[in-house]
Amino acid sequence: MKRIIYPGTFDPMHYGHIDIARRASRLFDEVYICVSDNQHKNPLFSHQERMEMIEECTSDLDNVSAYSNPNNLVVKFAQKNEAVAIIRGLRHVSDFELEFQMANVNHGINPDISTILMVSNEKFLHLNSSIIRELAEYNTDLSQFVPKSIEKRLINKLKEK
Repeated sequence: MKRIIYPGTFDPMHYGHIDIARRASRLFDEVYICVSDNQHKNPLFSHQERMEMIEECTSDLDNVSAYSNPNNLVVKFAQKNEAVAIIRGLRHVSDFELEFQMANVNHGINPDISTILMVSNEKFLHLNSSIIRELAEYNTDLSQFVPKSIEKRLINKLKEK
């Protein structure tokens, strides 16, 4: 059984994330979408809320599951969960530099876990969660970026703030 880890902040989950998860699910027996912390980001949604969004967005994919990985290295999570690889989406050349560096660090920690870099679908190259949150603050129609359930969650969360 080949398991891959798809880590990220997913704050919120968007169509670019869903596309990578969907394509990974066709290549691997199991995809663990891993909600991780990034000390440089201050997420709008809690780990639990982000896991719920992932589950909503991937409910049609039987081999995809959401997991929380607070305060732990992704490569350690992958090792603990017997994954063969970590998958990351690439949108731009600048993404490659960071991902290449992380892949080498992870290889140094555990050479048995590969890193796969998947180029994003061109329809989603411009997407990132920060832009989506900002657009939501300006009451922009988000239907081309996120599923309706995520748009509702964003609107409600911003009303709470």
